[in-house]
Amino acid sequence: MRISRVGRCSKGFTLLELIVAIFIISLVVSLSIPSLTLIGEGRVVSDAKRIASILRYLNDSAVATKENLPLKVGLGEKIVSYAGPDGEKSERFDTISFIELQSKGKLTEGEVTVFFGPSGSSESFQIHLHNDKQDATVVLNALSGRVKIIQDEKP
Repeated sequence: MRISRVGRCSKGFTLLELIVAIFIISLVVSLSIPSLTLIGEGRVVSDAKRIASILRYLNDSAVATKENLPLKVGLGEKIVSYAGPDGEKSERFDTISFIELQSKGKLTEGEVTVFFGPSGSSESFQIHLHNDKQDATVVLNALSGRVKIIQDEKP
């Protein structure tokens, strides 16, 4: 409650206060809506980025330390396990669909182990990820050691 110059009490907000409040609310909403709309769709992409990061880490660590480092992909449990210089780690990726090896083709069940040695990965392979709205493929090229992500949006 404010007392105006003439001594009357005025109730309410000034136009400047309303404009500032609306500006702050619109700023918060504009920053939060893009992250809310990508929660379901972004899962495949974030899983693909995380898997690509693991593959780069194993490849670089094996070359640097001159050791053989294993990557195990459990297709039934959808768990990726790996052993690096920092120890053994496992992560669950619910979006893993199948893995395609250069030597064995498309595998949809069981456990697949790929070794990273002093010259990099033992073979090229692809890990396919899938949900209702999006597909992604993480591709490792054994010759170059490069990892790339291919995204496919579903209509």
